[in-house]
Amino acid sequence: YQRRVHGGSVYTAHSCKRKGAAKLRVLDYIERKGYTRGVVRDIVHDSGRGAPLALVQFRHAWKEKKVLHRMVASEGMYTGQYVYFGAKAQLGLGNVLPVSNMPEGTIVCNMESQAGDRGKLAKASGCYSVIISQNPDTGKTRIKLPSGQKKTVSSNCRGMIGICAGGGRIEKPVLKAGNNYYKFKAKRKCWPVVRGVAMSPVDHPHGGGNHQHIGHASTVRREAPPGQKVGLIAARRTGRLRGGKGDAKPEKKEK
Repeated sequence: YQRRVHGGSVYTAHSCKRKGAAKLRVLDYIERKGYTRGVVRDIVHDSGRGAPLALVQFRHAWKEKKVLHRMVASEGMYTGQYVYFGAKAQLGLGNVLPVSNMPEGTIVCNMESQAGDRGKLAKASGCYSVIISQNPDTGKTRIKLPSGQKKTVSSNCRGMIGICAGGGRIEKPVLKAGNNYYKFKAKRKCWPVVRGVAMSPVDHPHGGGNHQHIGHASTVRREAPPGQKVGLIAARRTGRLRGGKGDAKPEKKEK
């Protein structure tokens, strides 16, 4: 556990075969005041990522050359497709524009959390955010994240129209442990997960004993040092969730 949290050589991310960071175009004067056109050159697989990447080519802002940007592809993108980035871009699949120009109910992916951060929200395969409401007076927009949580962002934040490609990936059954082995091999050393009570006392605080038991409270304080900080970290409560709205007795109606 100590080697994992401190980034030991075994536990570092296996990033040697990855294509690179998936980001939107840098927010510049062209996008703020007008629009620019790009063409999808290729759609490629990125090792360790569920969603495919789109390689979009743009003209350089002030030099006579072309630049290639990597970003998460939206569902329905194809090679040779023209995509438009900017405040004056139309609502179309794969186009990127500020959320202030999107009507309520628009489905968006590759959302920015802060204006100009080049995309932080709804970037996993099959994920999308929904525009809930606009407030022109305060310049804020309310969105619904893939988790169901609602978030307020600046209306200048950009987003890509559509949902992230690669949806339905987890619907296919794993079937055997070997498939999970190769899945997590491309990510990092996080599988298989061995129980602490099955280890020796030198390997884990829960290890050892004539029976597989923890032997002390499974909760641990927030300030515990690495190596000791295992189990239920800073738990407010433990145990099963018992009772709820379904168990409440119905109130008697007044006559």
